[in-house]
Amino acid sequence: MADHKAFVEKTMQMDVLDTHTHLVGDRLPARDFWEIAHYFWLFRELEAGGYPADAAELPEKMRIAAFLEAHRASRNTLMNWVFTNIFKQLYGIDIRDENSVREADEAVRASSAQSGWAQLVADKLNIRGFVVNVPEHAEFHGMRQDALLIPRIDGRLNGWVAAIHQSAEPHAAMEETKRVIGELLQSYKLQGCPGIMTTLPRYEASAHESYTLSAESSRDQILMMLLHAICGEAERNGLFVQLFLGVERSWGSTAVPANDPARILKLTGLFEKYTCPFELVVASEINNLDVVQAAWNHPHVHVGGLWWYNFRASTYRDCMQYRLEALPGIKSSLIASDARCIEWSFGKILLVKRLLGEFLSEKIQAGWLDEDTAEHVAKCWLYQSAADRYGFRP
Repeated sequence: MADHKAFVEKTMQMDVLDTHTHLVGDRLPARDFWEIAHYFWLFRELEAGGYPADAAELPEKMRIAAFLEAHRASRNTLMNWVFTNIFKQLYGIDIRDENSVREADEAVRASSAQSGWAQLVADKLNIRGFVVNVPEHAEFHGMRQDALLIPRIDGRLNGWVAAIHQSAEPHAAMEETKRVIGELLQSYKLQGCPGIMTTLPRYEASAHESYTLSAESSRDQILMMLLHAICGEAERNGLFVQLFLGVERSWGSTAVPANDPARILKLTGLFEKYTCPFELVVASEINNLDVVQAAWNHPHVHVGGLWWYNFRASTYRDCMQYRLEALPGIKSSLIASDARCIEWSFGKILLVKRLLGEFLSEKIQAGWLDEDTAEHVAKCWLYQSAADRYGFRP
């Protein structure tokens, strides 16, 4: 039977494909300590520990003191663990006092000037590839391979819905939009993109309903009509459709997670009508089982990494259990770092690899899995499932 520590270490050495990042190819590393320290997820936890929202405007000595106080106050949180281990494992620095912060800042500034730093960081965890959603970000300077581009269309989609809804001639506007969608997806195919990505807001319409376009059609009904057009063109062009769900921006100035027990049910009509692969990525905890059920019911539906408010150790453990008992390993991807610098991609993947190694080791110890099966699952979840779906070859 596999030794627990040895299996976790074996997991740490496995290949990874980071399926969702905000990395920008010509500035992959963080440029100073504060670019790492002010990453959105950590910043939220620091604020809860008393860190001022205007910390960047403070004199440096006061800023460091405020950071250290909030860092100590939030030392139990998950992103604090990630941040702490970024500096321990990449720079050999333990953040504990003003001198260590200044030392860390010097180290980050020095590493950002190294042409091979981003590749070095990726190699430490065998991160073989990264996905971006903006064409201008895909050329990765100083790395062996550019990012894989999966263009996002949510900005266009929202504009299309609004234009049709406001048009005096909605039928003409719809036909023109369908023509544009066809040309756009064909252009992505010709560029070598494997699929498209879009976020979706909360919707009251359902894909299994047949809506007739009229001046009284709601925005949600128009959205659903356009999703049918998009999926039809994706099917014709051999593209997959990646749907990011569960974050709402209509309740205030801050994006929030929104659980909706009917969210995935309302998309079932798309899964049944179109044969293009779908990948479902959710940020709302209640929908984690729903996407597994959709993938269990539909062979061409896959579950992706955990997004936004799902990036919690507890949520990962629940999701891994759902997926392990219901889906073949090749149907599920686990990594979506959402990182804005290479150091945070490293830190968040370090965390997920450890959680995965511990989870699967426990299953081996309990007799639910043999070591070979556990290895197979880990390799699929970290790399192979996404690599096959995206056609990625390092």
